[in-house]
Amino acid sequence: MTNSGTGWPRGRTYWLLGTVVLLGAGILFGLVWQNVWLGLLLAAVISLGWLIAFESNRGRNVGVDDPDNGVEL
Repeated sequence: MTNSGTGWPRGRTYWLLGTVVLLGAGILFGLVWQNVWLGLLLAAVISLGWLIAFESNRGRNVGVDDPDNGVEL
């Protein structure tokens, strides 16, 4: 799951890069709407959702449908 010797998961770099891009886009969005805090808040929420989706995809749990255990995504 990790690169040998680094302790850093392989996919985390892409998620971190995407988060930085989302935060930059959030700042630009906030500047357009003249409210940078709103842009940062939206970028943080989208980044959190992206993290959940990204980790779900990495774990091959996309489209889970297990009605016996109450899991459905």
